[in-house]
Amino acid sequence: MKSIEKNFIRMSGLGGQGAVTAAHILGSAANKDGLESTVNPFFGAEKRLAPAESYVRISSQKVYEKGEVLYPNTIMIFHPHVITMGKCYTMPFFDGLQEGGVLLINSDEPLSLRDEDLRLLADLKAKIYYVPATKIATEVAGSELSTNIAMLGGLYGIKKLTSIKSLKESMMERFGGGKFVASGSTAALDDAVKGKFAKVSQMIEKNMELIEAAGAALTEFCPAEEKED
Repeated sequence: MKSIEKNFIRMSGLGGQGAVTAAHILGSAANKDGLESTVNPFFGAEKRLAPAESYVRISSQKVYEKGEVLYPNTIMIFHPHVITMGKCYTMPFFDGLQEGGVLLINSDEPLSLRDEDLRLLADLKAKIYYVPATKIATEVAGSELSTNIAMLGGLYGIKKLTSIKSLKESMMERFGGGKFVASGSTAALDDAVKGKFAKVSQMIEKNMELIEAAGAALTEFCPAEEKED
């Protein structure tokens, strides 16, 4: 991979959506491309639908920072409730977003954002994208448990932080019995996803279909236009 700028990514979702797994897959793919990365999950009680976040840093230069990403240039929202119900560790949901940063939101349609938030996002020149990740996961992979892979597909539709080849290899390693040590809940989620396929290879090919479908389903939303209205 060529030299790239530092990418600080915050993934905000709910327990059971696979944000931890998505972060690990992305960070591992970066390493396979010869890039530097750090991956850190953050969540409270391990229970379904509780707030959960993961942080990924990717760069062609040495990465020394660890822990929470306070100033992301990319924020991925895995569930609308992160925004509509405030199920998030940082408020507002785009807190710390860098100027010109990207928001990727899992929703079938644009959410009703507060006027104040729209003004702030417009001032930041933020780029907002929507992708119906859960819907695509259900239609293509037959389960909403693959929402996290669809979200990665949406991200790669905006900007490819790693090669697709390395992303595929990272998924094969993760779901094929790699060295990653998951928490109890994350391991159970991985097993539930894998259990829907006779072979891991079939699951990976379906994941690649998901990534392509999600990338093609992106829609961009302009906060500046809404601000003017």
